[in-house]
Amino acid sequence: MSEDMSIFPRIALKPEVHDYLRNVFSNKEVLAAVGQGEAEKRFQRLLSCLSHPPAITCVRTSTHLAPLEEIQHRLEEELKQQKCGSEDVSVTVLPHPHIPDVLLLPVMGPRPVVQLSAEVIVGAQCGSAVLRGAHVFAPGILATPKFMKKGDLVSVFSDLERKCTRGNKDFHGKIVFLGNGVSEMDRADIFCSDQPVKGVGIWMVEPLYQSPSFDGILPSLVFLQNLPSVVVGHVLGPRPGERILDMCAAPGGKTCHIASLMGGQGEVVALDKIKGKVERIRQNAKALLLDCIKAYCFNSIKAVCSDRGQDTEGPPYPPESFDRVLLDAPCSGLGQRPNMACTWSLKEICSYPPLQRKLFHTAVRLLRPGGVLVYSTCTVTLSENEEQVAWALDTFPCLSLEPQEPHIGAEGMPGAGLSPEKLRLLQRFSPELDWVQETGEDDSSTKLPESLPPLSQRANKDTIGFFIAKFLKR
Repeated sequence: MSEDMSIFPRIALKPEVHDYLRNVFSNKEVLAAVGQGEAEKRFQRLLSCLSHPPAITCVRTSTHLAPLEEIQHRLEEELKQQKCGSEDVSVTVLPHPHIPDVLLLPVMGPRPVVQLSAEVIVGAQCGSAVLRGAHVFAPGILATPKFMKKGDLVSVFSDLERKCTRGNKDFHGKIVFLGNGVSEMDRADIFCSDQPVKGVGIWMVEPLYQSPSFDGILPSLVFLQNLPSVVVGHVLGPRPGERILDMCAAPGGKTCHIASLMGGQGEVVALDKIKGKVERIRQNAKALLLDCIKAYCFNSIKAVCSDRGQDTEGPPYPPESFDRVLLDAPCSGLGQRPNMACTWSLKEICSYPPLQRKLFHTAVRLLRPGGVLVYSTCTVTLSENEEQVAWALDTFPCLSLEPQEPHIGAEGMPGAGLSPEKLRLLQRFSPELDWVQETGEDDSSTKLPESLPPLSQRANKDTIGFFIAKFLKR
């Protein structure tokens, strides 16, 4: 079923996208700052890091419901009860030294796991979840051995090219190894049922990356969220009693964080175009006892109305209706990890900046003078990050860049013509790991050194690719 390949190659990109990204990381301003050799090294390191999960699991806590110390203790007790096969899961849970509502857990891996002859293929999204500690849920399974029964020990692989069709018995495409698990269902239960299949299909007992599963653990107190996504809420700086807009809110993690930071006092308006995702935001808000969140299924580009005297319950809203606006914009997602293969074309990637600018126009109109606008993405391109900042400063004279707190990432990347002072006001999280050791020029894998920096230092560096800019409307 599989072909010989190294465990965890660099992220697979279409040639046009590979060349586009290389040019981003070797533009004239970057070359002037670091030189050709260092620029190429950073680019190759980026490709390698993107295919691996971060070495730290970040958990945002509901400190509006309980103190951090209490949540930390309860989480430690819950994880002590969790088992992975026959192994007790023993993990360290530490508070982040600079972010008061974050707990950090180290991820162990890649571990030496022997591949088995019985192979299960899962989809790319499912594969990414497994690398971050999840078990294999049945809807994510694409192919299994012909006579797989409940209790069988199998190796789990992710489909790199998204070409495996559901129920395929003889798939020969490119796959990557994720670890070993025990089947919780017969093959017939997965593919031959009249009802939509649910539940865990493969219980991971020897994952390549050892990380606790958070399925059902303290659902109202802990929320798995990438560290930069938590930083966004703090940079926005919401205050009790304010009216705040989250323009592209699904799945609602940042929305709930904003409301939590406000202590539930004020109003957080969450907009998204997809009805099912909006309902998910409402469910999360209810579970977290955050009744200040109002979620609407609405296109944020159309969220401003022309009548300044009109003040409606829902969208559209009059200009200057909000104290703070979060534009966590739709983007190419080229900072998401782990991402072993990106099948997008360059045309698709380049389709996002025009959409982001339309949203930006609406955001500025809806923001009150003296208000704060935070723009963020989960991608590493210049065109969606620093170039958008340069465009916004030229287009909207009322906007100025503001310092960010906390600022635990790097400064902005050169290449968009921004001054060094403005680059220092930006915050770019880049998954180019300072502690990664390359195993050789022709080896695409990475190894951990024998000694690592403290957990908090690694957590700040070993993240998804992310970008944050903070503006003040004068």
